[in-house]
Amino acid sequence: MITLSNGHAFKYMVASGSLAFDGKGWPWERPLVWFGLIKPKLFTVVIKTLTRNPRPGNLRMWKPWTCVRLIPGGSVNKVGLTNPGVEWWCRDIGPTLDFHKIPLVGSIFGEEKELVEMTEKLNRFDLVGMEVNPSCPNTGHAMQTAEAVVNSVKAVKRVSRHPVIVKVSVDQDYLSIAHGLEGVAEAISLNSVPWKTVFINGERTPLWKLEQRVGGGGGGVSGKPAQKHNWAAVEALAKQGPLPVIGPSVMEFEDMDRVRRLGAKAVSFGAIHLRTPWAPTSFVRKEGICKL
Repeated sequence: MITLSNGHAFKYMVASGSLAFDGKGWPWERPLVWFGLIKPKLFTVVIKTLTRNPRPGNLRMWKPWTCVRLIPGGSVNKVGLTNPGVEWWCRDIGPTLDFHKIPLVGSIFGEEKELVEMTEKLNRFDLVGMEVNPSCPNTGHAMQTAEAVVNSVKAVKRVSRHPVIVKVSVDQDYLSIAHGLEGVAEAISLNSVPWKTVFINGERTPLWKLEQRVGGGGGGVSGKPAQKHNWAAVEALAKQGPLPVIGPSVMEFEDMDRVRRLGAKAVSFGAIHLRTPWAPTSFVRKEGICKL
């Protein structure tokens, strides 16, 4: 379990974007929420990442398959941080939410000045934490060096009334980032893994047409294909300390024990929401029963 400085404790996290901008799920997930197959309140939910200004990205709600595809054991996406911007969220989404019903973490991407501005805007909402995400695999990292990431997260920390979490990628110098954020960030999580890092033999991404059109690589890989890379990072981060690690890429019930043995203090669910959206809820319930 991870306990933040504001007293919020969690064992299970829903990764950024898996349950949309409000923690209640995307339109295709709402029926599962209504029927109780997905129970967001069992988790600490990270909202879809916001940027300072609206960003079209690659996601089109009427044809999401053009930037998200299932692959064996997981998924690959080139959403590209599609979002209507932080001011939209503060105006249209934040005021409608019951923050006592679903614990929500904000998530932000941008350059240092933009991150500070967004943090200040989000301070008025009763979020349980603020995730700084400098690691989107589809847009290029917001900050290219570990020093830039550390400085930006420190800038967020100075103005944030919420505990800060940092989200990194295995193709960043994540150990240096974690070391530099001791006493600043309160937890560290891992993003999806760039296609070229997972498929080193040059396999063509299912999103190759989109890649040809917009560039930015073959997409971010989640689920089982990402486990080798993300779990190695979990182990290395946990051994280095001092930031508690949130273990990603969980697709089977047994995966939760695996990431905990590697040193993760909490578990994050992401790609599983595409393949079997109700599975995280089932896992949490099953684990509770097993421990009784």
